[in-house]
Amino acid sequence: MDRPRFFTRQALAEGAEVALEAEPARHIARTLRMQPGDMLVLFDGSGAEYPGELIAADKRSVTVRLGAPRAIDRESPLAVELGIAISRGDRVDWVVQKATELGIARIAPLLTARGLRLPADRREKKRGHWQRIAESACEQCGRNRVPAIAGPQPLADWLSTVDAPLRLVLDPRAEPRDLPAYAGAIALLCGPEGGLEEEEVTRAQAAGFGTLALGPRVLRTETAPLAALAALQARWGDLRF
Repeated sequence: MDRPRFFTRQALAEGAEVALEAEPARHIARTLRMQPGDMLVLFDGSGAEYPGELIAADKRSVTVRLGAPRAIDRESPLAVELGIAISRGDRVDWVVQKATELGIARIAPLLTARGLRLPADRREKKRGHWQRIAESACEQCGRNRVPAIAGPQPLADWLSTVDAPLRLVLDPRAEPRDLPAYAGAIALLCGPEGGLEEEEVTRAQAAGFGTLALGPRVLRTETAPLAALAALQARWGDLRF
């Protein structure tokens, strides 16, 4: 049986005894009902994972003794940064979780004309929420590096920072286009419900983005980036049939 995996923000080292944060400790002790002597795996996002043994577990705290690290690389050779418009409901939650499973490198939640208005005083809290979703997705899918979630920002600010050699904005109105034989890094932009406004697409094109359609059907804002990411990973990354 596979050992359960848990992310910690603490730096890990062989032989260390680690008192876990409240959230994973609660899950280990109360939900999984693990006991001293049980084995698990910890990772801190640095690229390695550590087998560990529970040496103390109660309702208030959990302590793990770490074994030798294992440098297991499950990262895609294709580094994709996703700029995703912030939409209503839990759409961004869904995209962050599934994009992490599909190997995304970085996610930038964006404020767009048709997207959700997110007050400045709520942005850091939402970023932290999405970062925790990415961490949890890494626990499940086996990644030892957690994709970075940027703070919510206006689309124009993000466009000014993108430096990937291949830049694509999803647009169902786009004409078919040729893509290069090789890509190592991609910036992918996806709009909210109703899509990006024409002026926003024009601004993205001025920043070096080419338009890309995903076929004859119009996909929802939570479907389109995941379909695109899967297609890009199959073409240049590590998804195999």
